[in-house]
Amino acid sequence: MGNWIEWSVIAEAWPQYLQGLRVSLILLAISLGTGLLLSVPLAVARVSSNPWLSKPVWFYTYVIRGTPLLVQLFLIYHGLAQFEWVRESFAWVALKNAWFCAWLAFALNTTAYTTEIIAGALKATPVGEVEAARCYGLSGFKVYSRILLPSALRRALPQYSNEAVGMMHATAIASTVTLVDITRVARDVYANNLLPAEAFGTAAVIYFVLTFTLVGLFKLLEHVFLRHLRTERSGSGPAVPPGAAPASARP
Repeated sequence: MGNWIEWSVIAEAWPQYLQGLRVSLILLAISLGTGLLLSVPLAVARVSSNPWLSKPVWFYTYVIRGTPLLVQLFLIYHGLAQFEWVRESFAWVALKNAWFCAWLAFALNTTAYTTEIIAGALKATPVGEVEAARCYGLSGFKVYSRILLPSALRRALPQYSNEAVGMMHATAIASTVTLVDITRVARDVYANNLLPAEAFGTAAVIYFVLTFTLVGLFKLLEHVFLRHLRTERSGSGPAVPPGAAPASARP
């Protein structure tokens, strides 16, 4: 039984897997951070009654969510390089860098999904909350900053946790643009040893641990920030918060 798995190969490659894990986590963190930062104002524009604000955001999210992330990554990393005016512009300093292209593709992708998630939570805000804020004389900006956005961001947590986990899994394609992430390390280990179970099995275990760690962290956040939305139903678990429909969630 001991010969079924070459543990020595895994042990020898373990430092490389840790380095690949570091690359994957950095890419995930900067992409999610950028996406969350951009999606808040875009979500406000998305639910605006002004078509000059809402329609461009709708078009952007429609296009991004309607095309695969891998295609978007290739278009940015390989596609832009074919245009001479791009190669001669100041932007080429960044666009020829694999890290920048991966971050840009991942950030644009998660921004689109997160914008729709937050916009859906904004639309699901109870009318009573808005009316109560206006009764206190709050202006439009203060209604959003003190009432609508904090409430929507809390209700969006269940869906956003799915988006974060989906993005973590999506980092596996970063190796296609030469980043040495977890998947790239697994491919190198397989190429050097021709042991697919050890190479990709180790990667699968790492992703498995990362997934359940992220899920656990978001469950903790939901327990803290969605406590007021939970209802007791014959000893069952927490009720699904309003606005948590999976329509805009990553498949």
